Amino acid sequence: MATYDLIIKGGTVIDPTEGLHGAYDVGITGGKIAAVAADLPVDDADRVVEVNGRYVTPGLIDLHTHVYEGVNGNGVNADIGGVRAGVTTMVDAGSSGCDTYGGFPAHIIPNNDTEIIPFLHICRTGLATTPDIFAPSSIDLERTIQVVEESNGVIRGIKARMVSPALEIMGMEMPRQAKRAAKEAGVPLMVHIGDTEKRYPAEVIRELLPIMEPGDIVTHFFTANPGGVLDTDGNLVPEAREAHERGVWLDTAHGRANFSFDIGERVLDQGVEPHCISTDLTVPGRIRTVHSMTEMMTRFLAMGFTLDRVVEMCTINPARAIGEADRLGSFAVGKQADVSVLDIEDGDWVVYDVLGNGRKSERAVVPVLSIKRGEVFEAGWGPRPWGWTPDSA
Repeated sequence: MATYDLIIKGGTVIDPTEGLHGAYDVGITGGKIAAVAADLPVDDADRVVEVNGRYVTPGLIDLHTHVYEGVNGNGVNADIGGVRAGVTTMVDAGSSGCDTYGGFPAHIIPNNDTEIIPFLHICRTGLATTPDIFAPSSIDLERTIQVVEESNGVIRGIKARMVSPALEIMGMEMPRQAKRAAKEAGVPLMVHIGDTEKRYPAEVIRELLPIMEPGDIVTHFFTANPGGVLDTDGNLVPEAREAHERGVWLDTAHGRANFSFDIGERVLDQGVEPHCISTDLTVPGRIRTVHSMTEMMTRFLAMGFTLDRVVEMCTINPARAIGEADRLGSFAVGKQADVSVLDIEDGDWVVYDVLGNGRKSERAVVPVLSIKRGEVFEAGWGPRPWGWTPDSA
């Protein structure tokens, strides 16, 4: 009887948590990581996948997506942005609320090979309506807590959006109610920042951040929109640094309107790095601005991040942020066999933020395979007419 169900052979393994960056094989048995070592014997496996010098990382985790396909108009099919795009786990960032959540366990989670971990919007209808919160009655605090508790651990967080008109209608009471729901349900709070219109003060970020506790998540950390983490003079608000220091997770979540190279570089110059990279994937975002998780990785390479650091921001850090580091995010023996096989294509590439500002990169990350719980999925064609690579310079 073979020792391994599957060996991924011939790759360059990158696992920052385990201190790995080199030529190793990965052995998988029973949907779990069984070994990471040089030259595992092929005769010891039922199946061998040769990856020929490509990069092998723990399964990529996209911390901010929208995959409520068929319910919300912008919901992406999870597998298209997931296992067919090099991503093994997707966090749905509040597409549903307490009144609309039922479709997730009934239709979305069981009908995709990608693992989907939903957060629950503080708005009762989630993102099924635009705007989401249009009156105080848009929030049912007790029902929200009840739905999280009755999910038996499926719902892993509460989501709130610091946007108009919710802020004009409810002010800081809206995120405070979201924080109360999260705390009483025993899950973290994720807050979307940016998109604060002029009629509500952009300085609301300075009121928001102090209510966030260790383990909570700020998403859209590099937004150029009002309500972001830089003041009008381009200085990082002190509350952002304090949040970082006390253990609030900082996620960049690109999306259609919330990622700026210039803002990101100013934040980095002031000594605060985000912990996580994510897409904020939607149907129009995939077509127009986001494209893929691997292109988000390329954008951070273009900003000067090392490949190892980028992998850390897409694997173990989001695993920790959702409380799944014991199961996901590294190749430690016994963890779930979630693997991403990636290629790095050399060339003259250019990537853009939502404002149309470009950065050049000599390397582009593209997906090749995903292994989810030991099952192999080949990458699809990609969201662009020519596949996965960015624009040529």
